[in-house]
Amino acid sequence: MKKLVPSLALHAALIAGALFALGPLLWMVSASFMATGEANTFPPRFLPAAPTWEHYATLFTRLDVATHFRNSLIVTVSATLLSLLINAMAGYAFAKLRFGGRERIFGFLLGALVIPAQVGMLPLFLMLKTMGLVNTLTAAVIPFLASVFGIFLVRQYALGIPDELLDAARVDGAGEWHIFRTIVMPVLMPILVTFAAFNFLSAWNDFLWPLIVLSDNSKFTLPVALASLSGEHVQDTELMMAGSVVTVLPVILVFLFLQRYYVRGVMMGSVKG
Repeated sequence: MKKLVPSLALHAALIAGALFALGPLLWMVSASFMATGEANTFPPRFLPAAPTWEHYATLFTRLDVATHFRNSLIVTVSATLLSLLINAMAGYAFAKLRFGGRERIFGFLLGALVIPAQVGMLPLFLMLKTMGLVNTLTAAVIPFLASVFGIFLVRQYALGIPDELLDAARVDGAGEWHIFRTIVMPVLMPILVTFAAFNFLSAWNDFLWPLIVLSDNSKFTLPVALASLSGEHVQDTELMMAGSVVTVLPVILVFLFLQRYYVRGVMMGSVKG
């Protein structure tokens, strides 16, 4: 009995905390099905009196949210796949390939972790402007291609690959690209899934960089389009909530699908090396 009471209290506190965290999200979904003006009544309603799909229809017909959804999908998938390849190659190189200045270069990269990402946005924007890439989806993808965090995560995991395995493949005549593709990539798969989930969430939710580099409304990603929408329809709370649901739902589904790989990869990567 003495152990049961603290356990019940702990579980009650955890359930209360979960409900407190999920409350705004649940109300967001509920409000998206309310009639116009219903979400602004006092006392506030928690369930719609007569659920309606009106606001979702408005988003995908009159406001063309499907285009912004497609833009976000293109940017996010491209950024995730390309960053996986680039960061996997770089992380493996820093872990297992021998070249001059390897440790110094890696230490320099780690030092870049303390520099806020916003500091590099102006020079990156000027570089892309010179290259003629401003106001293109390519420009929205570029900042995600190489990540110090991703390189570090892959390197720490790749340190656990036995050198004897790689040397045996080299003795058998396998080239470095063949070794990387057939031996290293399968071993790195848990940490790559982790990084894919992390990168997908970051790219999908990114607001500041697309806001800076994209000026054409037809090329806006969902977060930027939603912010623009809130300025035009500031009083239409239900429409805003429907837009928020469309923006948030994909990342929630991706995270729920990959969460066990995400947690496992972070834990395994943190103890490697």
